Amino acid sequence: MQSRRAVLVASLALAFLFAVQPAAAAEPPPGFTSLFNGRDLSGWEVPAGDNGHWKVVDGVIDYDAMSEATGDKSLWTQKDYADFVLRLEWRIKETPYVNPNVPIIRNDGTHKKGPDGKEIKLSVPDSDSGLYLRGSSKSQVNIWCWPIGSGEVYGYRTDSKQSPEVRAGVTPKKRMDKPIGEWNHMVITLKGDRLTVELNGEVVMEKAQLPGIPPSGPIALQHHGDPIQFKNIYIKELN
Repeated sequence: MQSRRAVLVASLALAFLFAVQPAAAAEPPPGFTSLFNGRDLSGWEVPAGDNGHWKVVDGVIDYDAMSEATGDKSLWTQKDYADFVLRLEWRIKETPYVNPNVPIIRNDGTHKKGPDGKEIKLSVPDSDSGLYLRGSSKSQVNIWCWPIGSGEVYGYRTDSKQSPEVRAGVTPKKRMDKPIGEWNHMVITLKGDRLTVELNGEVVMEKAQLPGIPPSGPIALQHHGDPIQFKNIYIKELN
């Protein structure tokens, strides 16, 4: 009886030990390198004064949107990247805020107007984040709840100095976001000044031009004051 009890206690202790160990990241796809090890934020620059609001929970990067940093609150890679394919999963945890001023975005990137010439506004649940590419907030691939869908490049679409072709190019052609709380899979390909975004298996933007984007720079997970999670972040640098 004593030996059986000892075996049972040892088994339970071993199970507990494995249960409390941080989950390691899955093996990256062939040709890719992992940017997140599933255990900690190694390889990332945590904002000074953040005080633990960017953290790892159950194998995912969890951000509660409450960073206490006084400057930029986004999470940046320590390394710069030029041309690459970036694969990751993200999910918006909740949408506590309803935005009453969301425009209807047309396929050419402009906002739909009513007969009176004024923009039509919608009230929708609204949470926001994104990925800054090559160190530039202007070249941000959006993650949000707007009807146009995630993937657009807001900084270029709303820049009146850009050509109609550029503004249309950075506007998603379809909305492929999953419901709030579910995980989304995104693939971002940046080569030169051309950007392609695939969301949940569908290409939503293809070879959109980003004039003036820096030749290289770090990648950031954006702080926009909304809770969000990221996991399975892999990159393949292109020649």
